[in-house]
Amino acid sequence: MESLALALHVAAGGLGLVAGPVAGLAGKRRGLHTRAGWAYQVSVAVLCGTTVVLVVADPRLWPFLLLAVPTQTAAAAAVVVRRRRRRGWLVIHVQLVLGSYVSFVTAFSVQTVGGTAGWLAPSAAGSVVVAVVTARVARRTPARVSAAA
Repeated sequence: MESLALALHVAAGGLGLVAGPVAGLAGKRRGLHTRAGWAYQVSVAVLCGTTVVLVVADPRLWPFLLLAVPTQTAAAAAVVVRRRRRRGWLVIHVQLVLGSYVSFVTAFSVQTVGGTAGWLAPSAAGSVVVAVVTARVARRTPARVSAAA
């Protein structure tokens, strides 16, 4: 069971690391953005689920739950915000998706780089990216994004 969970975890991680930027860089319309976005969502859900299985198998991995659960929560909330399309939804959607991706990359970095740098570097760099992209989206978005947008 543990080896299957690990194999799924690695596969989902690879998919998510690619699908996230593809969705982010694709034109914001149905098609590539939507398909890559759903691939990212599925990969995050699989990662979160397999993290739970791996932590049960090896409780020393518990810190990864501190990344997996908020990552899944932010990714899922981004979908909810997008579907509801309330005032200011686009900026919130971008913040949630980018925040989940920073967390996603942080977990990968901790596993591959390790140490304090593995934890802090993705967060520091990602925070700058989230701030810049969010500000750009906020400038380009009308004060009230309509449900038809």
